[in-house]
Amino acid sequence: MLNMKTPGAVLLLLWSGLVVVAAESGGRLDEATGAAPSCPQHNSPSEVHVLLREMAALIAGQRVDFRLAKAQIEELKKENGDMNYSLQQLKNVTEAEAMETRLTERLAASEKKAEGMETRLRASEKTVEEQRAVIKELKEKQEEQAAAVRAVGGSVNLTGSQVQELRSEIEERKVSFSASLGTSEHVTKGPVNTAIPLVYKHIFTNIGNAYNPNTGVFTAPVRGVYHFNVFVFADGNGRTSAVSLHKNGEHICVAYTAQNTVHMAASNGASLLLEVGDVVNLKLWQNTWVRDTSNHHTTFSGHLLFPM
Repeated sequence: MLNMKTPGAVLLLLWSGLVVVAAESGGRLDEATGAAPSCPQHNSPSEVHVLLREMAALIAGQRVDFRLAKAQIEELKKENGDMNYSLQQLKNVTEAEAMETRLTERLAASEKKAEGMETRLRASEKTVEEQRAVIKELKEKQEEQAAAVRAVGGSVNLTGSQVQELRSEIEERKVSFSASLGTSEHVTKGPVNTAIPLVYKHIFTNIGNAYNPNTGVFTAPVRGVYHFNVFVFADGNGRTSAVSLHKNGEHICVAYTAQNTVHMAASNGASLLLEVGDVVNLKLWQNTWVRDTSNHHTTFSGHLLFPM
């Protein structure tokens, strides 16, 4: 540490030293005679001036040292402030990087969810367009029949049995079902040693009663083109989920996914020409699994597009 004394203290210390020197000089024996001097000796003015100049130089030096020490202290304070600011900046950067990582993960999850919703929306839009085409075709046939009746200038008198037959034919054209694997509780299937049929028990709609919720099998009531959709959901973490669509036991397509994410989903679909009595169902692949919750992630749907 710097030995810092105030100029006043230094001046007092030097003045005390001068008094002591003067006292000692005055009380010293005469070296030549050995007797005590008759009166004390006094320093000359020139010696006093020399001492005063030395004292002034010492005080000036002390003031310089004091200013240098003060400047060093201010510089240390500034360096300490800069270090605190740098540490705070580093902390802010670390927090910002962590927040960016969390936001990136959330954005990826949202994008994946949006992709799944977009896939389902496209499938629904396709089904709606196909149904519109069927309705348009039926209207055209109805108009053709009405025009034919008008062309012969008469009306058609149908018997009760004929009316009932026409109603039955119209009802047979209305075939549509949609079901989920789980009901109000969570359901998990697999992994299994061999492929097994899946039974979708929670019915959303089953117009025409062509789908059997006890066996999971759809049976075509009329010859025509049908469209089927398959959606699967499962926990990821390196596992695999695979559900395949079968027509009369023949493999058609599969909804397959294997991911390291927390959850995973997949979908697929196909339009099939079915004869009366043809059956369509789903199977869970070997060494894979599928899961459903009360939110109904895993579904199976089928619709008659038009009869043939």
